[in-house]
Formats: sequence, C-alpha cells, structure tokens
Amino acid sequence: MNIIKTPIEGLLIIEPRVFNDDRGYFYESYNQQAFKAATGLDINFVQDNQARSTKNVLRGLHYQNPPAAQSKLIRAIDGVIWDVVVDIRKDSKTFGEWYGVELSLENKRQFYIPKGFAHGYSVLSDTAEVFYKCDEFYNKASEGGVFYADPELKIDWKINLADAVISEKDQVQPFLKNANNNF
Repeated sequence: MNIIKTPIEGLLIIEPRVFNDDRGYFYESYNQQAFKAATGLDINFVQDNQARSTKNVLRGLHYQNPPAAQSKLIRAIDGVIWDVVVDIRKDSKTFGEWYGVELSLENKRQFYIPKGFAHGYSVLSDTAEVFYKCDEFYNKASEGGVFYADPELKIDWKINLADAVISEKDQVQPFLKNANNNF
C-alpha cells in the first residue's frame, strides 16, 4: 500500500495495492498488520458504518469528544465523494484548517482521520456509498459538530451549496469558535 502524508499532521491518504485482470480486480481493503507496518499506527477498529446518499448530499461536520473520540478510516465503495476534515485540536499549529480528498470506487483511496478532527463529505456522483471504520463506539453524549458553512473555515465542498441536501441537525451546528470541543 502507498501512504500519502497530507499537509496536516496525522491525516493520511491510503492507496491500496490493486490487482486487476480480465475478471475485474482484487485488493485487501484493510489488513491490521499491513496498516500498522505502513503507518506505524496500532489501531483497533471496533465499529463499521456504511451510508448511502444521493448527489449533493452534504453530511457533517461531525466528531465525538473524548473519552469517546474516534479515529476513522473512510472509503467510498460506490460513487464519488469529496471528503473533508477540519483540525479541531486546539494546540495544533493547523487548528481550524481544513483538508479535502476525493474518494471513489474508481480510485479506491482511503482517508485515515485521527481523533481531533471534525469530518464530513459531499456527494459528487448520482449516488455514493461510504464505508468507514471507527476505533471507538458511537456515543451520543459525546457528539459534537461544526457548521458546514462556517465563514471562517471557507470550505470548498465541490458542490453548489444552494443545491445541497443537508439534515436539520447539520444546519444548526455552531461555528468552530463556539463548538463544544474538548480536544
């Protein structure tokens, strides 16, 4: 597997080794030993989540506060998404900065997001299915969020926000400066 470091400490793009032939393709989407060897991270993923969405759906920005904070390994198993994270680690030199990466069935890339980031994505294709692993269980009491259109963040979601399909919950999240953030 190929590991691509991003400009923000801890964020990694993972490109698996894909074996293509006239039958199709095969790849290991996750192997704990190979992941640890390639990244140096010893993570025990405990929960898998999957979501299907239609074009222009925007989900996020979500996180869980400690002690239930989650690291995630995300991929699109169908369609194309623009996956975005915001560094919410208050002591980080990149606090408040965002990073985005296109994940798709075609590129088979995965995005590793450590604890301390708010996460969201927009759907660029007609439909998309997103699959992600978490190293902590979902905990409603630890939920946190940041408003997707916080003017200080200036996130480019790669869709027209006037056409975006957004949950009521995501429409009322606070700006980063007012978020309940324990990182």
